[in-house]
Amino acid sequence: MSATARDTELTATELALQSEVREFLAAELPRGSFVPGLGMVGGRDPEFSRKLAQRGWLGMSIPAEHGGAGRSAVERFIVVEELLRWGAPVEHHWNADRQIAPILARYGTPEQRRRFVDPICAGELSFALGMSEPDAGSDLAAVATRAVKVERGWRVNGTKIWTSGAHESDWFIILCRTSDEEDRRQGLSRLIVDLHGEGVTVKPIEFLDGTSEFNEVSMVDVFVPDDLLVGEVGAGWSQNVAELVYERGGPERWLSPYLLVEQLLREHADGLPDAYAAVVADATAAWWAMRRLSLQIARKIDRGEAPAHESALVKDIGTRFEQKLVADLLDVAEQDVVEDEPGSFRGLLFAAVLNNPAWTLRGGTTEILRTIITRGLR
Repeated sequence: MSATARDTELTATELALQSEVREFLAAELPRGSFVPGLGMVGGRDPEFSRKLAQRGWLGMSIPAEHGGAGRSAVERFIVVEELLRWGAPVEHHWNADRQIAPILARYGTPEQRRRFVDPICAGELSFALGMSEPDAGSDLAAVATRAVKVERGWRVNGTKIWTSGAHESDWFIILCRTSDEEDRRQGLSRLIVDLHGEGVTVKPIEFLDGTSEFNEVSMVDVFVPDDLLVGEVGAGWSQNVAELVYERGGPERWLSPYLLVEQLLREHADGLPDAYAAVVADATAAWWAMRRLSLQIARKIDRGEAPAHESALVKDIGTRFEQKLVADLLDVAEQDVVEDEPGSFRGLLFAAVLNNPAWTLRGGTTEILRTIITRGLR
């Protein structure tokens, strides 16, 4: 991935946006007024999402004619980086803003854009992603959920698993098989499914810390009307490849433990112990390199490219870095890890220890990502 200074540095206009977001967060969510989250699991707050929308910070890179703000992927990168760095509650709009709106703006019908993209950009709709399955994991070519054509629509049967936020979302978009082809990547289509519709059952999966962000979603004879098919029948694989660029290459893949380090520095403002300092120094160097890679990806998207292999690389490197950083901090902290006051270093480390096993799982496992990266090197 060759790069120029223009690819990896922010312009004066972009730096001004960064300052604007920081000022907004300091005023809207001052430190101490809320419990910050680690990365993109900062909690749900629809009112906060609507405030972002009022500033034009949802649907940023969606063309204005499709209901978005008509700004760039790099500008969205800047806003997202600041929100995650602050530990802001982004879950209500996260999937819809990051993936669903761009995909519907590109492949959806005018009616789908009016029905879904407009309210997404207003912070009014939440979406989950129906990709992984019990017997397929994140090998999406192996999905078994099947949609059979019936009069005026599709009859869907199957189960999705590890579906983040399905229990609190309005809709989810599923990848399903609509025909059997020799190439498993063919014969796949995408449908928009009402998570509160008849035949849909959402079962939360309790995580180590007692939360239930992941879900199992079963669909039994669920009817999906024709107007909720996304794009062409059989075009699901290519849509999914394009969508995963948005999911895998952003700052959410390396910023999950950022707040942990920031809080550590805050609590040791008079001098960081040497053992911690060594960990922080290594992390800072790694963060700087990964940020440059992610920024390059955003600029490629703005140029109309689809950097799928580069995004897989960022996701693989970034999430493994996140887990290593938590392990390194845990080694230094030793017996200090307890469920402490939320927002303190020890409290955040406690949460990171319980949650970090999922960081390499969500968005595709390491094994799947390395297969994609290998193909890109051939």
